[in-house]
Amino acid sequence: MKQFLFLLILLTHLNYTNVFGQEKKYSFTREKMASPFTIIFYDTDSIRANLVANECFTLADSFINIYSDYIEKSELNQLSRTSGSGKFVPVSPAVFDIIQESEKAYKLTKGAFDITMGPVIRLWRKARKEKQFPDASSIAAKMKSVGFDKVKIDRLNKSIQLTARDMQLDLGGIAQGYIAQKVLERLFSKNIKKALINVSGDIAIGDAPPQKKGWTIGINLPESEQLQKNRLLLSNRSVSTSGDMYQFIEHEGKKFSHIVDPKTGYGITSQKNVTVIANNATTADWLATACSIMPVKKAKRLAKKLHAAVLIAEMKNGSIVQSSTKKFSYFYYLNTGND
Repeated sequence: MKQFLFLLILLTHLNYTNVFGQEKKYSFTREKMASPFTIIFYDTDSIRANLVANECFTLADSFINIYSDYIEKSELNQLSRTSGSGKFVPVSPAVFDIIQESEKAYKLTKGAFDITMGPVIRLWRKARKEKQFPDASSIAAKMKSVGFDKVKIDRLNKSIQLTARDMQLDLGGIAQGYIAQKVLERLFSKNIKKALINVSGDIAIGDAPPQKKGWTIGINLPESEQLQKNRLLLSNRSVSTSGDMYQFIEHEGKKFSHIVDPKTGYGITSQKNVTVIANNATTADWLATACSIMPVKKAKRLAKKLHAAVLIAEMKNGSIVQSSTKKFSYFYYLNTGND
């Protein structure tokens, strides 16, 4: 599962006294998927705010219990265990919807984003834990079970068939953004619009805080906890950053990222952070992962096609080289040192 904390929310907005009818900022954080899950919103009633936050965390838990490949009895793992059976398996609306989103991402990226990479991702996960680089034959064997072309979708009966044996679906590059988006939509249904959901760096954003033009977001530089000078000012957008600052394995002088290229089965070796701003958190999440793998020109072209903006910051020969779509700079405001 993708885990990173490259986006730091600069929570410098004023809190307002909870006078009747006046909004106050409420912030709630719980640990989910071994990372902080933060819900921030403005409301006029503290009791309602706590009730709504609890409802949102319960909603998040319901998705996690369905999507996590770390939970043995999750619906995702149960579906994976049917691989090679030759049967279509009815799935819940939550699973069916995210698989359709994943199919769209697979086609748009021409295979750079692929949720069937589970067997290979698990191999690399074990390698990082044991600090033992996997051999080529092990990677090749796992790659035989990979490929979204091995996923059949029965849209009429809302059923899925995994045609190859030993397949394992992994939603690490899309589920966090998907959950963030669903939680934000739940807040909207409660008429709470000034909100921000941060699921381990996948951020879904509603309306701006009171008397503000947007939410202020900082972006880490590659291989560093240092923030870029410019900040993002966002409302009714989503943002996600993908990179290899914390999860990698070194071998023969190279760092192999936790982000695995579906075409090779190996972790990418470029040291980069990719930040994507999109209209929804689901797209921002998978697009950030895909743009980490794709060549820069193709990544920028795809972002434009999806009406998204992307910034790619890569470490080359000790220096940071940045490339972005023109639209990305529209969301900047210059940090004056007062944040």
